Amino acid sequence: MKFSEQSKASVIACIKEAVSRYINDEMDEMVTDIHMQSKQDTGELVVYNDEDEELARTIVEDWVDYPGEDFEMESERILKHVLKGLNSEKYFDQLKIMKPYSFVLVDDDYETLSELLLIDDEETMLIDEGLMKGLDEDLNQFLADLLK
Repeated sequence: MKFSEQSKASVIACIKEAVSRYINDEMDEMVTDIHMQSKQDTGELVVYNDEDEELARTIVEDWVDYPGEDFEMESERILKHVLKGLNSEKYFDQLKIMKPYSFVLVDDDYETLSELLLIDDEETMLIDEGLMKGLDEDLNQFLADLLK
């Protein structure tokens, strides 16, 4: 998927608009996730809070009527890249949200598809499927060996 500078700027502006309400001290809101939804048919990026209230919305021109079947995977990759860039610039450090919280990609039913970025005070390792693959079998074998 091509992703122009204009589309990147649009995504960044949408994210900043969505989290801007958490910059001042007046907000006393418990947030555990910031939900992001990308829509292939309209090219929209919509950001919601935990209560599924819309925080920001934009049209990402490169997403409008994207013909590929890999839209979710590509939009996830792009959003991760943009969020990691904002995080490395320490943009999220100014937010008055109790840590840890996450940016997550959700589907039309607000079900989590993927965790895009975890913001935490400590160095936290995200556990993915590759790391966890076969763990149950290994633990069961360890327990069986231990009980022998």
